[in-house]
This record gives sequence, structure tokens and C-alpha cells, in this order.
Amino acid sequence: MSIGLPVPEPPAARPAGTHLESVRYRSARWQVDNLGPASVAFFRLPTGHDAIVVVDNVALGPAIGGLRMSPTVDATEVARLARAMTLKNAAAGLPHGGAKSGIIANPAGDPAVKEQAVRAFAGAIADLTDYIPGPDMGTDETAMAWISDEIGRAVGLPAVLGGIPLDQLGATGFGLAVCAEALQDAGRLRIGGARVAVQGFGAVGRHAALALHECGAVIIAVSDRNGATHNPGGLDLPALVEFRSSGQLYEFPGGQPLPRDELLTLDCDVLVPAAQPDVLDARNASAVRAKVILQGANIPATREAEAIFDQCGILSVPDILANAGGVICASVEYHGGSRDQAFATIREKITANTVEFLDRIRADVLPRLAVEQMAISRVAAAQSYRRGY
Repeated sequence: MSIGLPVPEPPAARPAGTHLESVRYRSARWQVDNLGPASVAFFRLPTGHDAIVVVDNVALGPAIGGLRMSPTVDATEVARLARAMTLKNAAAGLPHGGAKSGIIANPAGDPAVKEQAVRAFAGAIADLTDYIPGPDMGTDETAMAWISDEIGRAVGLPAVLGGIPLDQLGATGFGLAVCAEALQDAGRLRIGGARVAVQGFGAVGRHAALALHECGAVIIAVSDRNGATHNPGGLDLPALVEFRSSGQLYEFPGGQPLPRDELLTLDCDVLVPAAQPDVLDARNASAVRAKVILQGANIPATREAEAIFDQCGILSVPDILANAGGVICASVEYHGGSRDQAFATIREKITANTVEFLDRIRADVLPRLAVEQMAISRVAAAQSYRRGY
């Protein structure tokens, strides 16, 4: 069921020097069931920004989930993402529950204000010891270093601090390519010569494009928030990456400008939505012409869209399987592993889970339900060992 839960103002008196000044009274809607959420917290930071933390489930262990910074992030989105992290971590076989957090702010604003907001957020979550933050949209390794400096608890840290910088190394994008290789081994995809369109040319999309390109795929289109570039014969990806460091994608001389959202309905073999949530929905799903969708973003497609894909014979691999490379890398880092161990673990887990996923959907189970069944069975097994009284 969905319920609205108002969060009251806290007592006026607080210890001197606290990072948490007040909580704004607000209501939000999120799913409540036997998985969670375990806790939901709203904060008003000293910088004037609001923040939300949803710890969804900790049956498998302390919850790992990214810190999102966006002017539009809200409690409903954070709660949905937290549930996705519970399922993703369980599906990946990690000893971690799921959580997510958000700071309502522009990540491209004043860098000094961003640092102040992230550090204030760290202070606010100091006592939420079941939550381990990591990088997400609008935050990066530097932001995790600030959080670690404040409370000693974060993943996705810079290498100089002993971390495995998953965005810099492209762990999530690598995992998407591993998933594609497993599909190829099962006869569901041929990567060599496959025409690939990538929505979102950030930390996930860029590395996914590069990894698929190295496997022989032809990247025909990429986009970011400002526009897209398209070349049916294939983009020169190394040149595009270099050009993007100082220019706009749609201005790339090796391609033709394309309206940003038209990328989603291009004629291609593989579509990688690696940008915002819910970009594929009931309004545009029937126009998608890809044969395979590798969900690089978190919740990029609604359930209505995924049902349409299934009816149209499009294999859509859910985010909680396909883009788990980043959180697998984060888990390896948290437990003291190396970069090589992280990438070996990503390959091992995503390959095995893709094989199990394909076995499950052969029994006429919808793709998302197949992965959720994998994940929920693992969470349920873990919960059976927890005290029930």
C-alpha cells in the first residue's frame, strides 16, 4: 500500500554545534510492505537545503546506496530508488541492504556551497550507522571524500584515500558490457556490429559506450541533457570523448545533431538508457525500436513501459541486474578489496545473475519480476535469521 507520512518539526532545543538545524514539515508517498522501509528521515541542513534518507532494508547487512544531488529529487523518488537498491544488492548477492539519499540542490552551482551542503549532510547522518553512502547523480568521489572526512563512512572514495573510484574507473558501465556478453553467450545478442544508442553520456553511459565499443559494437548515437549526436555508420568514440571535454555533444563534427529525446526511438540493436528515471513510459515505449535494452540508469523505465517491451519482443534487462557493477565495486571497496578484485567480482556476479535471469524468463515470467523474485528470495532467506520478537 502507499501511504503519506507527515514528519513533524523536532524539538526546538538542539545541542550546540549540531549539523542538523530543523526538519521541514512535509508529507510524501512511498511503498510500505514487509521489506521496508526500515526508516525515512528528512533534514533541513544549515546551508538551507533539504535532504532525505530512506533506509529500505538491512536484512542482508548495512545498506549501501548513493547520495543524489538534484534540484528535483524528492522523497518519493528517493524511496523508489532505495527499494531498487535493496533488490539490486540482493540480486547481486551482496551482504548489504538497500538505501538512498538526496540533497535538493543544484550540483552545478557554487562548488563551495556544494561542499558545505555535502559536509552538513554527512553530519546529519552520523548516527544513521546502517547507511553507507556512495556516489550517485550529482555527486562523485570528491563528495564521498568529504563525507568520509566528516564521519568516516562512505564508499566510492578517491584512490588516494584507499578507495576504488567506481565512476572514474567505469564500474557500472563495465557491468553493462558484461551483461551484454552474457546475453551474447546465451544467443540473445550479437555484440560485434551491434548498433548501440546511449542516452546519458556521463559516468555510466560514457564507460558503457567505451566498453561496448571495445567489444565490437558500433555506437551510433549518444546524448546528454543538452542534446544528442547521431551517425548511422558509427561515431568515432575516442574522438567524441575528447571533443566532449570542451564542446557540446550535438556540435560534434563526426555526427549530426539530434533532438535529445529522439535517441530513445532510433532504429538500433541495443538501447542504453543511462540518464534520468522514468524516461521510458507508456507514452513512448511502443515507439522504441531496439532489440535489447540494457538499463544503465536507476529505474529508467516504468512498469507499464516494460510490459509493452515484453509484448513487442524487446528484451529489457532491468537496472537491478544490468547496472549493478557500481554497487558491487562499492561493496568490494567497503570490505577492503582491490580494484582487480572488484572488476573480477563484477564479471562473476553479473554473468551468473544474467544466466539465472534468462532461465527464469523462459518460464514466461516478465523480466523485472524474474529479477525481483531472485532478489526477494535472498532477502527473505536473510530475514528468516533475524529476531522476530
